[in-house]
Amino acid sequence: MKFFLYLFLLLTLPLLAQEKQKITIGIGPYIQSQPYKGASDLVLPSPVIFYDDGLIYARWSRFGIYFLGDKKEEYSWGFSLAVQPRTMGYKPSESSYLIGMQERKSTLEGGLAFSATYKKSKYIEIMLLADMLNNYNSWVARAEIGDKYELGKFTFYPSLILLYEPSKFIDYYYGVKTTESTIFRPQYSGSSGLQYGVQTYIKYPFTKELSALINLRYDRIPSSAKNSPLVDKAYIYSGLFSLIYTFEY
Repeated sequence: MKFFLYLFLLLTLPLLAQEKQKITIGIGPYIQSQPYKGASDLVLPSPVIFYDDGLIYARWSRFGIYFLGDKKEEYSWGFSLAVQPRTMGYKPSESSYLIGMQERKSTLEGGLAFSATYKKSKYIEIMLLADMLNNYNSWVARAEIGDKYELGKFTFYPSLILLYEPSKFIDYYYGVKTTESTIFRPQYSGSSGLQYGVQTYIKYPFTKELSALINLRYDRIPSSAKNSPLVDKAYIYSGLFSLIYTFEY
C-alpha cells in the first residue's frame, strides 16, 4: 500500500508545477545471498523507479522529499527525509540449524539523508536511518560515494558503501538469545561494527526509452556478525536484473 502511495505522489505532484518531468520505471528479479548457515538465497520481484524533480525523488526502492538544497549547472545538493526497505533476516524453517530461533524480519527504515552531485556524475550520499517497524529497534548510518562512466553503449555507475550497524542491529539479525541457545548454538550478543560494500549499476539501451539495468553488489559483514554461531559466510552478494522504460510526462 505504501508503494502505491509513493507512486501516486510521484505522478501527481509534478503536475502542479506544470513542467515536464522525466521518470524511469521498471521491474525485475532481485537476488540476495544469506550469510546464515543453510539459509537459501532471497529471490524477490522488485519494482524499479528513478525520478528527481528537486522536490521529491525515487532511487530504485528508496523514496524521499527534499526540505533544503540548491541546484546549479555544475552541482546540486540537498537534505531530505527518506524511506527505504531493509531486506534482511530469516525464518527458522529455512534451515535445520535455525530451528528453535525466532523469526528475524525485514523492515522499513526512514530518516535524514544528505546527497550532493558534481557535473551530474560524481556523487556522495550520507544517511541516518531508524527502524520504522521496531524490529531491530535502533538506527543505522550509511555513506556512499560513486561516479559515472561510459564505454560504448554501456553506462557504469560504480560506488563504495560504508554501513555502520549498532549492537542492537547485530543482536537482532545475528544474535542468539538465551532461550534460543543449544549445545550446538551458544548464546551470542555482538558489538557494533562496519559493513563494507562495493556495487555498480550497468545500463544498456535498446531504444531511446527502453533499457536493461543491472545492479551487482558485494558486502562484507562486520566481524561481530561473522563471529555469530548462526553465520558461515563473511559476505553478502546481491543483484538486480531489470528492464526499465524512461519517458516524460
